Formats: sequence, C-alpha cells, structure tokens
Amino acid sequence: MHYYRYENAEVSFCYKYLMFSYNIIFWLAGAAFIAIGFWAWSEKGVLLDLTQVTRLHGFDPVWLVLLVGAITFILGFAGCVGALRENICLLKFFSGVIGLIFFLELTAAVLAFVFQDNVREWINDFFLANVKAYREDIDLQNLIDSLQKLNHCCGAKEPDDWNLNVYFNCTNNNPSRERCGVPFSCCLSDPADSVLNTQCGYDVRKHLKGDWINYIYIKGCIPALEEWLPRNLYIVAGVFIIISLLQMMGIFLARTLIVDIEKVKYKL
Repeated sequence: MHYYRYENAEVSFCYKYLMFSYNIIFWLAGAAFIAIGFWAWSEKGVLLDLTQVTRLHGFDPVWLVLLVGAITFILGFAGCVGALRENICLLKFFSGVIGLIFFLELTAAVLAFVFQDNVREWINDFFLANVKAYREDIDLQNLIDSLQKLNHCCGAKEPDDWNLNVYFNCTNNNPSRERCGVPFSCCLSDPADSVLNTQCGYDVRKHLKGDWINYIYIKGCIPALEEWLPRNLYIVAGVFIIISLLQMMGIFLARTLIVDIEKVKYKL
C-alpha cells in the first residue's frame, strides 16, 4: 500500500474533510454496534460457550447487529483513512462497496415488488421458524414480543401458530403450564394495568375461538404488516430516499477526492 505526499497539495480541503467527517460518524457507529453485539453475547454466555451459536434454531438478532456493525466499521475506516491519507485504493474500495450495497438494495426492492407472493411466503416461514425457537434465545423472544405488541398481532397468520412451539402447543401430552396459551405480548393491553401481567396468555386457546377476541389479538403479524405498509408508505419511501442520498453523497465525495488526488499525482 502506497501513500502519496505532495509538496503543492491541490486536493480540495473541503471535500477531504467532508469525507472524513461523513465517515467518522459511521466508523464510531460501527464500533458501537460491534460492542453492543459482543456485550449481548456475553450477557447470554455465548462468549464462554461458542457452540451456543450453532445450537440456536431461530434467528439471533445479535448476528444482524454484528453484521451491520462490521460493514459500517470497515467502510467508515476505509473512508476516514482514505480521505486523511489521500489513499486512492481505500477510496476506491469505499465507493465500490457503497455502490454495490446501493445496487443490492434496488435489486431487493424490485424483486420484492415483482415476487410479492414468494416474499410473503418466505416471511411467513421465517416467522414460524422463530416461533418454534421463541424460548431458546432471550433476544429473539424480546424481538417477537416487541413485534406483536407494536402491531397488535399474534402469530404469523393466527394465534394457533403458537402450536408449533413446544411450550404453547395444545397436545394432551404437553406438561408445560403454558399449554394452549400464547405469549403475554399477544394479550390485549389495558392502560389501567400498572404491572405487566406475563401470565395473561395462559390457557387462552382453551376457550372457544369466538371468545379469543376478548383476551388476545387475533390478527396474525403477516396480515398486520401488510396493512401497516400502505398506511406508512411515505415514511418507508422517505427512509429509503434518505439512505440512498447518504450513499450517493459518500460515492460522490470519494470519487471527487480520487479525481483530485490523481490530478496532483500526474502533475508531479
């Protein structure tokens, strides 16, 4: 790796430190995400027994935190060092990876729109797989509970999806106290309750289905998501546009710096 120093620097001071400032935020954010991910694993004892990673049958949200943190940290590092040291290799790496991520985001959005039924089925299968693993990981459990509480839903398509979980299924040979129940996050919220009742879902599915509406949310989370998306389409589009603009800004700053550095190099 070679670094270039010029007696008469003509690289734009403005673009150089804009690029540095742009990336230092993401570099620090990436480091924070990685630290949070390893902290979460240490709290669950994963760092003391790494085989737990392979034993989990559901989705561990920590993996997503670590992946986002690692990508953000690497890109932030490349952008910061590339700008300060005027390193063409790092700047090209930065702009290339950002461009690839932008392309993958567009591709995913188009494919999701074209193959809506397939995406819906994949999300349903993914949710059901994690319903089975609900008690295996505390972070997964909290994620599902948050999703159900925020969207006022229960299960993927209906509350009976919780039959897939060994603790909640209604088979006669199930010794669990939670048999024929649902997680507390499925329960109808009562503003008057000052203490969270984590047992409110016990035995709910022993009642007639017509009575469930008095105790729990009966809408599945997949239909709830399908209803939420059209209502919040402008918010989703706005978030996507902001992310896209940030990515294009990073590519523009990196390519501008590369051109400036190459001009100075060829003048020598």
